[in-house]
Amino acid sequence: MLDTANYTPRLKALYKETICPALMEEFGYKNAMMLPKLDKIVLNMGIGDAVKDTKKVKLAEDEMTLIAGQKAVTTKAKKSIAGFRVREEMPLGCKVTLRGERMYEFLDRLITIAMPRIRDFRGVSGASFDGRGNYAMGLKEHIVFPEIDFDKVDEIRGMDIVIATTAKTDAEAKALLKAFNMPFNS
Repeated sequence: MLDTANYTPRLKALYKETICPALMEEFGYKNAMMLPKLDKIVLNMGIGDAVKDTKKVKLAEDEMTLIAGQKAVTTKAKKSIAGFRVREEMPLGCKVTLRGERMYEFLDRLITIAMPRIRDFRGVSGASFDGRGNYAMGLKEHIVFPEIDFDKVDEIRGMDIVIATTAKTDAEAKALLKAFNMPFNS
């Protein structure tokens, strides 16, 4: 049985022992509090077919809960849009915000297990930073995660992953994610 009281995720230990000293040297920080660190990871799954069948949102929510290890929240439409046949408060997708230990565990599974399982994978774009040190990426198939049983999946869905950091610039954030072995292609 796993002793959760003394357990530290592998990437969190790597950050404290290896990444912090390397970033202090690379960027010339005078104080450890100036170091960029991971703030949160947000997973989002928008279900376009939810307009026709609202049960698909519940299935996506269950799968997202398995992937994240934390209960997913249903996202609802803010206002009605007649052209899309969307009504106010209609469920359209789900999301999860991961922080702390679960965030490090998810990032570890994403980089070491899920990304290598993507077909024709050549790395993630290094240009997907927002200018404030946050990184956004998308997956076309949620079945790359080992928690999802391929035989029980009714439909393959995509998902968005946003990694929010405390970095001030994109260069700092890219150096931080590169230290976590994020496979950038550029």
